This record gives sequence, C-alpha cells and structure tokens, in this order.
Amino acid sequence: MNHLSIILPAKNEAPALAELLPRLRAAHPEAEITVVDDGSTDDTRRICAEAGVACLSSPYSMGNGASIKRGARAAEGEVLVFMDGDGQHDAADVARLLAKLGEGYDMVVGARDWSSQAGVGRGVANSLYNWLATRMTGHQVADLTSGFRAVRADKFREFLYLLPNGFSYPTTSTMAFFRSAYPVAYVPIKAAQRVGKSHIKPIKDGIRFLLIIFKIATLYSPLKLFVPASALFFLLGCANYAWTFMHDGRLTNGSTLLWSGAAIVFLIGLVSEQITALTYRRDA
Repeated sequence: MNHLSIILPAKNEAPALAELLPRLRAAHPEAEITVVDDGSTDDTRRICAEAGVACLSSPYSMGNGASIKRGARAAEGEVLVFMDGDGQHDAADVARLLAKLGEGYDMVVGARDWSSQAGVGRGVANSLYNWLATRMTGHQVADLTSGFRAVRADKFREFLYLLPNGFSYPTTSTMAFFRSAYPVAYVPIKAAQRVGKSHIKPIKDGIRFLLIIFKIATLYSPLKLFVPASALFFLLGCANYAWTFMHDGRLTNGSTLLWSGAAIVFLIGLVSEQITALTYRRDA
C-alpha cells in the first residue's frame, strides 16, 4: 500500500483521542496521522503531542467539513483515511477498508449496521438517505453518511470545492464519486458509542438532514427529482380539470396554475442538470 494518511477531525475529543491515537499508531506505525483540531478548548493538542501525532489547530470552530478539507490539503499520503475522533470507529477496521480499496476501488466506506446508529430517529433518517441515494445512482448505497472512509487522495481532492464546512461532507463526497464514475465499495463495521457529548443539535441538524435529501438529487441527477415533481403537478392539474369540467363545465385557474407549475419545475430541472454537468466537468 502506498503512503497512508489518517485524518481525524476533532472538537473537544481529548478523552477519546487519548485511547484511539495510541492504537492507531501501533496498528499503522508508518502512517501519517493528523488530528485536525476544530477550535478545541480541552487538552487535544497535548494528547496529540504525547501520542506523536500531528495536530492542525484552528483558532475557532469552522465545522467538521472544514476540518476534513484542511486535513486533505495538508496530507501527503496517496491514500487518505477519514475517521471520527470521538471513539466510535475502531482502529482495527482501517486495515479492512484499505484491503477493500486495494481491490480497485477509489472510495471504501465503513457501513454501520442498525445497532450502530445513534438512536432510532437517526437510524430511520439514514435508512431513508440510503434508499434515496440507491434509487438515484442505481448502485447499492449501504451508508451514505458514514464519516469512516478510505479514499484515493487525487480523486478526493477533485471535489474539495464541493464539500460543505458542516457535517454533510460524507453525502457530498459519495455522490460526487458516483457522478464521476469512481467505484465505491462498502465494508460492514460496528460503531461504538461516542465518548463524551455529541455536537449535533436536534432541531438545527434535523433541518440540515432534510436538506441532504435535496442535495443527494442535485449532486447526482437533478432531473430524477424534478421530473417526478413536474409529473405530479401535471397530473394534479389534469385531475382538477376533470373534476371542474364534470361539475362546472369549465377550465379553472387552479388547473392552469398546476400545469404552469409543472412546466416551470421541469424547466428548472433542465437548468439544474446543465449546472450539475458543468460542475463536474474537468478541463482536459
């Protein structure tokens, strides 16, 4: 395996890092291990120094995705492994992801089972994302939002400009790889309960997770979202016209508005499809 870089975004995760970093160093002594400190106020930097691990510190919090981008830019390895710094991911699973990557894939994701989900609500949401992404891409998506993944550095860096600064970098990167025809595989993993308090806020992040559904479509094929929506408006317009014609013998404004909405939604889909194609275009 070519030179390996392991990147761990972390914000006030010192207790978990104190346990994880020595195990990572023992399992991969030749790897470049970097903790990207997202404005921590605990002993993260001291823990990294004691473990002989590089620490990139930010003066204030910029988000999980921002840490991923910063770590990817600084990494020297040809293969990058991203894993959470909160103790959920097992250092022993890194080798399993790398072995799968060696079979010819460009991205390998650690797929959590139902028992590894952080609550029933999160499990249901992730199941919905996986189903939608599978329908959109035509490929089985076992875990769209897992932050534990191994990627080829040159491929991953192509999409850094697309990645958000928040928590949805896994969704964006996965859909970008599928869109660009870079092969993606999944390896089953068991995720432990995180050490310490989660940084996820239910209301704010609930809205964010809802927006991920639309991001899934717009990052891969907008028409697959807009065409069904347009068809629904058109059929509703037809149903409304049939009802009003039978009862009043006339065409109402409601039907006209629904048909106009269908045309507008379809045209927005066409424009979005062209924008998406330009987004992924790479100059020769």
